[in-house]
Amino acid sequence: MILSSALIAVVLVAGALIGYAGVGGVLLVPALHLIGDLPLHQAIPAAMLSYVITGLIGTLSYSLHGTLPWRMAVPLCIGAMPGAFLGAWLLNQTPVNMLSLFFGLFALGAGISALTSQPKLFINTTWSSGTSALFLIGLACGIGSALTGTGGPLLLMPILMFMGMSTLHTLSLAQVIQVPIATMATTGNLLHGQIDFELGLMLAVLLGVSAFVGGQTAHRLPVPVIKKTVAVILIATGLFLAYQTLSAI
Repeated sequence: MILSSALIAVVLVAGALIGYAGVGGVLLVPALHLIGDLPLHQAIPAAMLSYVITGLIGTLSYSLHGTLPWRMAVPLCIGAMPGAFLGAWLLNQTPVNMLSLFFGLFALGAGISALTSQPKLFINTTWSSGTSALFLIGLACGIGSALTGTGGPLLLMPILMFMGMSTLHTLSLAQVIQVPIATMATTGNLLHGQIDFELGLMLAVLLGVSAFVGGQTAHRLPVPVIKKTVAVILIATGLFLAYQTLSAI
């Protein structure tokens, strides 16, 4: 598949936002669907394959800056793996319109949550030390991410921010959770569906380069700027997808 210049531009922006704000993946599937004219059931598996690379790059970037809490990352990732595998199976059982509507409404809700919630400076240690809670959060994010093709951050970030985690810690965990989710979802897609490997690898290269740049930028900008950027992207994308889906019904 040959990517158009418009699609390449959107993919590069999405990659930069994955590294910078954690939620660039919310743009990738709609871009493949609308600009690349790919069906969702083809776009989502290719996107999930590419998130393996962006997750590794984002994890490295935040780890080098010392903003990745590994004690919390481990149970999240353990829970995300079976969830992503299950979500990949559900993907092939779910109608396209339902997927698109769910994707749009969740993005809208997450954006409103990020825009209206009060910033907190410290991780809430009461719940952050709960391994079982983190496992269940990872499980839910794995299922939802494999279904929507978002890689993990879109679902994980509003949950962690609502529960009182600082923005940079939230962003770092959003990066690392991409790796198990994308890996297990890709395995599930191989068993239950089809993957366009050529497209997935092209996306991985473009996203990987721009995600690294975005990750470096995130550590140089004020946290409130990052948070507002995340919120605006989520709200705009959610409104667009929800409107498009409802108009087609």
